[in-house]
Amino acid sequence: MRSTVLVVSALITVCQGFYLPGLAPVNYCIKGSANAKCQTHIPLYVNRLNSEESVIPYEYSHFDFCEEDTKEAPPVENLGQVVFGERIRTSPYHINFLETVDCKEVCTKNYVPAGKDLDRLALLQKAMNLNYQHHWIVDNMPVTWCYVVRDGELYCSTGMPIGCFVDDHGRRKDACVVDPLRYKTSSTYYIFNHVHLNITYHSGVTEDWGIKLDKGGRILSVRVIPESYDHKHGGCKSSTPPMAIPSQIKSKISINYTYSVVFTERNDIKWSSRWDYILDSMAHTNIQWFSILNSLVIVLFLSGMVAMIMLRTLHKDIARYNENDAGEDAQEEYGWKLVHGDVFRPPRKGMLLSVLVGSGFQVFLMTLITLLFACLGFLSPANRGALMTCAMVLYVCLGFFSGYISARLYKSFGGEKWKSNVLLTSMLCSGIVFVVFFVMNLLLWYKQSSAAIPFTTLLALLALWFLLAVPLTFVGAFFGFKKRSLENPVRTNKIPRQIPEQSMYTQPLPGIIMGGVLPFGCIFIQLFFILNSIWSSQTYYMFGFLFLVFVILVITCSETTILLCYFHLCAEDYHWWWRSFLTSGFTAFYLFVYCVHYFVAKLNIEGVISTILYFGYTSIMVFLFFLLTGTIGFLACFWFVRKIYSVVKVD
Repeated sequence: MRSTVLVVSALITVCQGFYLPGLAPVNYCIKGSANAKCQTHIPLYVNRLNSEESVIPYEYSHFDFCEEDTKEAPPVENLGQVVFGERIRTSPYHINFLETVDCKEVCTKNYVPAGKDLDRLALLQKAMNLNYQHHWIVDNMPVTWCYVVRDGELYCSTGMPIGCFVDDHGRRKDACVVDPLRYKTSSTYYIFNHVHLNITYHSGVTEDWGIKLDKGGRILSVRVIPESYDHKHGGCKSSTPPMAIPSQIKSKISINYTYSVVFTERNDIKWSSRWDYILDSMAHTNIQWFSILNSLVIVLFLSGMVAMIMLRTLHKDIARYNENDAGEDAQEEYGWKLVHGDVFRPPRKGMLLSVLVGSGFQVFLMTLITLLFACLGFLSPANRGALMTCAMVLYVCLGFFSGYISARLYKSFGGEKWKSNVLLTSMLCSGIVFVVFFVMNLLLWYKQSSAAIPFTTLLALLALWFLLAVPLTFVGAFFGFKKRSLENPVRTNKIPRQIPEQSMYTQPLPGIIMGGVLPFGCIFIQLFFILNSIWSSQTYYMFGFLFLVFVILVITCSETTILLCYFHLCAEDYHWWWRSFLTSGFTAFYLFVYCVHYFVAKLNIEGVISTILYFGYTSIMVFLFFLLTGTIGFLACFWFVRKIYSVVKVD
């Protein structure tokens, strides 16, 4: 991560003004400075509020916090940020560089125990009960809440709790555990209405850019300590009792929101390394290497099996079959050679298979290119929403390849309904994803969540689909149907060969179920970190590990499918088309099972709608993964079958 940022930063300097969003530094200086290339005001932006106990995020203003009166235009959000539900807004917290603030009031919220005030307090109490957290941004860096965890290490979270709750039995929510002696009264909510902001900055001559700043610097980190103060009894002092809100509101309540700001100079840290303290606290490098080694062992085992088949068994079979001695050799044929006249017989539902393979190849290319960009540093955590934006734009632009692959495969099956093939390729899989996504969006609209996609954004997504993806699919299909059909290495008999009775191990279902075990074993450790980044608001940045795991997944799916395909052909079962797709595609079933386990064991999600949203978005992820792995297995098996039958002499 550090080296990537340095390389990109060097390129920015050379290009004189061209830079990647989120990776260029901002120079700050004190008021009255003669340097015109720096700014004195440090804007603090607020983002959505979310919780691990609820899938439904909300905008900052939803819980009646202080809002900015100037109505300054918020930063422009990209497509990925909108789809992920980020809602970045300006805040009423005014910070100037090197200007210390001590207990400055932001606003006061008054509530009476009746009408709408009571509803707003009830909503605020619900948010504290569900552990909703603030997400603030300063200088494109997340404001972090750092605290000591059980093993004595410092953990820095990118979310800050809005308050904590102590129930009737004295059990505290996580936010209260940090200071249990202060928050101890049962059946009480404690609102964190004061924040201590500690801004660390790098001053003087920066080593990575060589620019001298006049009484200024660049921000390295912003850490926050949330506190609860009842300002009527002492202001912002440690001896001040916390701001307690009882479960039953019987009298008027006034909540004063205040903040303090201090600056700390640190010249031993470079600006390009400022993300390290966040990423290091979330890093699990030893576990990552264990995952890679575990996956490599599986790959080596499968590669050995495939090599044994290719170099020993298969090589001997081909050598024996190609002997030109007596004609009696033909009578000694057995195993996979016997089905040479049926192995390329078009499968049932060939239209659907070609559509799924075409869409899966589109997902494969999207994943591969996105991971390559991420490994190069273009999709770093500093470039918010870039990962999702890149994936969606690539998926739309790669419609050409899905149409081409689907058309070529469908034509090789002897299909003639090219219009149906093109329409299904452009509409079926994308339509399934969009329908599920739209239903989830309706639920978010109903709950007034910030994750609800605005109507204009939905129109933009539909425009990308129908005005770009669909035409590209048609163009790809045109070139696919225009090319000559794939010529099979052997002729197909007119009368299908009868398949002998199969043993339990060569039945289709056991093979499909076993086929997904090893590929899933290569990814399940990495999957834990991916799910944490999606549902637990943790920053994911280990794209190098993820790319290695993706390569291992491709190899494992390919080799597993080839092995099982060879065993079934040796058992004289030539129905390999659908089986090859479903064998590696069944990895998605284990992915779904793991997501259910993660939901039960890791998350504490409450509410029917939150549960529906979790499994709705999970179903989209599982479906795309099914297309990805199924296509990998099918293409590998397709190559294998054509290869082995192309070197066999058949009269």
